[in-house]
Amino acid sequence: MKNVHAFGDDALGDRDGLAVAAAISSGEISAVEALEAALTRVDAVNGHLNAVAVDDRERAAKRASDNSFPAGSFAGVPSIIKNNTAFAGLSTRNGSAAVPATPAPGNDGFTDQLLSTGINLVGASTMPAFGLTATTEFVDRAPTRNPWDTDYSSGASSGGSAALVASGALPIAHGNDGGGSIRIPAAACGLVGLKPSRGRVVASATGKILPIDIISDGILSRSVRDTAHFIDDAEKFRRPSGLPLVGLVEGPSARRLRIALITDTVTGAPIDPESAFALEAATALLTSLGHEVEEIPIPVDVRFVRQFTDYWSMLAFSVDTFGSRVVGAGFDRDALDPFTRGLARRYRRAFWRTPTSILGLRRATTELRRAFARFDLIMSPTLGHTTPRIGHLDPGGDFDMIFDRLIRYVAFTPANNTSGLPAISLPMGQTSAGLPLGVHFSADLGRERTLLELAFEIEAAQPFARIQDG
Repeated sequence: MKNVHAFGDDALGDRDGLAVAAAISSGEISAVEALEAALTRVDAVNGHLNAVAVDDRERAAKRASDNSFPAGSFAGVPSIIKNNTAFAGLSTRNGSAAVPATPAPGNDGFTDQLLSTGINLVGASTMPAFGLTATTEFVDRAPTRNPWDTDYSSGASSGGSAALVASGALPIAHGNDGGGSIRIPAAACGLVGLKPSRGRVVASATGKILPIDIISDGILSRSVRDTAHFIDDAEKFRRPSGLPLVGLVEGPSARRLRIALITDTVTGAPIDPESAFALEAATALLTSLGHEVEEIPIPVDVRFVRQFTDYWSMLAFSVDTFGSRVVGAGFDRDALDPFTRGLARRYRRAFWRTPTSILGLRRATTELRRAFARFDLIMSPTLGHTTPRIGHLDPGGDFDMIFDRLIRYVAFTPANNTSGLPAISLPMGQTSAGLPLGVHFSADLGRERTLLELAFEIEAAQPFARIQDG
């Protein structure tokens, strides 16, 4: 089966998360009916997509029956948590057979913030081993597939969440982003994917101990308003320190923006023709709406590639070397996948560069932020080329080849992680085969409001393609 979706005439219909919550609040449907519809949809698509890592429907059913959700924007809305974020009672396996299926004793800090929105978690979504690659594929089980065409990758590392939302199984889902892991699957699956500013949401346990916290949590959604309400709810749960409040963004601004256009990749490799065409169309749309778009050279230089990949490899080394401390009892180093081992080996060969690489990443942040002295936003493709087929980024393949392919594919997103700047991927294009293409917008630190206002304007001017129309 190529195109897989579960949209139909049930309690969920084609509603986004806010619409489902409104239907529950008004009594049109109950939280139980919303959950039953979602579980029926998950069961219908998951055999094709392989997007659920842990099923937790029994506890979700009890919560729906009790109907005692926090009074957030998504009270009673079925959703799912990515399987690297602890939810008490659920095993947090990080996409790896090396991690034991031990129930989490408690919630991560961000989990409480996520639950404050009122969502009802039905389980945990799939992700590649430790979130270290850009496709949700494995060496010991079936891959997570793209619902637009199951021959293709769903992106990563929040690939399971993206597949479930894009297929209509769930209205919204949790994701987190350490190098593009919300924005990449959003681009691959035709969704809205916002990586918040560093500090906007509660920091992850891993992020708190990193020299540079590259991880931000958020959601994947089919509508801009769902993402905007998530940010508002997150701020109500915990006011961010040192950042301006975003507040509830409900539509576009009258202000016209100066937008810098980047078409060069940091690797120097050209973007593919279909991505270039999508970017040209996006430029034409923005210009027609009265925004000023000016092409500029990429604000970071080629040294960023080595510096980021050194840092990225350090994460794999930490798992490989200190897994029993990082993961806890039961960690099985022998069960690590070849790609994680390959990254760890790469770090061992060049560990001495770590201080220089970290310094270089901080300098790159300064260079990137200089662009916002002249421009409100930076626009680029989300990715270096169109979504690859399953197998192109196989974690069991030749490491050097896969590593090179990843660098070429993930050419735009990592700079926002090392800098902490917010960014959003919007589904503004499609390939000749009908697969989604994302366009990427970056803003200066704390400026999520500008991103969301523009996203609302784009969504109204050019409604996002729907999988059920394909």
